[in-house]
Amino acid sequence: MNLADYFEKTQGTGVLSTADKDGKVNAAVYSRPHFLEDGTVAMIMRDRLSHANLQSNPYAAYLFIEKGPGYQGKRLYLVKIREEEKSELLVKLRRRQLTPEEDAEKGTMFLVIFEIDKVLPLIGAK
Repeated sequence: MNLADYFEKTQGTGVLSTADKDGKVNAAVYSRPHFLEDGTVAMIMRDRLSHANLQSNPYAAYLFIEKGPGYQGKRLYLVKIREEEKSELLVKLRRRQLTPEEDAEKGTMFLVIFEIDKVLPLIGAK
């Protein structure tokens, strides 16, 4: 099963980890990544700490724990290549729909696009 299919069909919890230019680490719960036709992945994020960290340090790690017994999942090592604000692609990829008032209250949204540098299982390394 390829990664796009895996994330489309597998339920679980995701955590995105980033660090600022000085190496201070942050981890935040994030939904499943969006897989784009060119092989990159995209994450929709608000202008919070994860997004701020990616402005000075393009590296991130996404840990996904499958729902169910045991410890199954994936680790994606990512490198930011670009981001978009208020783009058609961002609107198309959104899974959650908020009212315009709720959306405005939460702040600006960005579509951050990453290359996948490495994929490892949740536990261990091949």
